[in-house]
Amino acid sequence: MTPQILLIDDDVRLAEMLKEYLFEAHYHVIVAHTGSDGAIASQVTQFDAVILDLMLPDKDGLDICRELRSHSDIPILMLTAKGDPMDRVVGLEMGADDYLPKPFEPRELLARLKAIMRRRAGSNEQKQHRFGALEVDSEAMEVRLAGRRCTLTSYQFKLLEVLANGAGRVLSREYLMDQLQGSDLEAFDRSIDVHISRIRSEIEEDPKHPKRVITVRGVGYVFAKVQE
Repeated sequence: MTPQILLIDDDVRLAEMLKEYLFEAHYHVIVAHTGSDGAIASQVTQFDAVILDLMLPDKDGLDICRELRSHSDIPILMLTAKGDPMDRVVGLEMGADDYLPKPFEPRELLARLKAIMRRRAGSNEQKQHRFGALEVDSEAMEVRLAGRRCTLTSYQFKLLEVLANGAGRVLSREYLMDQLQGSDLEAFDRSIDVHISRIRSEIEEDPKHPKRVITVRGVGYVFAKVQE
């Protein structure tokens, strides 16, 4: 699933550069050059994060941040050309998740964007999932099938947890790897498909014909909400 990002910035050149850079990193970006257009876009489309410039031609970025936060917990990364540390303080108090002064390296923006999205996803994750006979317990870091504890590595558990949190949605391999890169788990030295195969050997009645972790050819995987 490609993350949807709303970029609100009146710098046309910078916005187009960031849009192209984030597209190459597998993000879909909608650009608004005014605060009003950004506010409208946020109401008609469900975004995964907002990159918001502090200085806008029609509305103050702080006001937009306040408006967004009044009805949504969407991750907000605030940009500004100002160097006053108080701008950062006020922005964070208004509800921004992070703050990046201009000029900046696109790689740093991408890293900060990933971090705030990961933090927000983590805060919304369920601690325990139950799908029929299958239980995924995040607090105990255990997976049980009909009461039997499944044998998974810490990396495989985290992979299954990400799939379970997105149950019913097709998740790309790139998305899965991105979610796992920030965790202190075993090095990703094998393909995602090998790990999926080993997960299936533990949680599927027939691993060759899986009913829980299903391959979507050319895209990734979907964790089916199986009821038994």
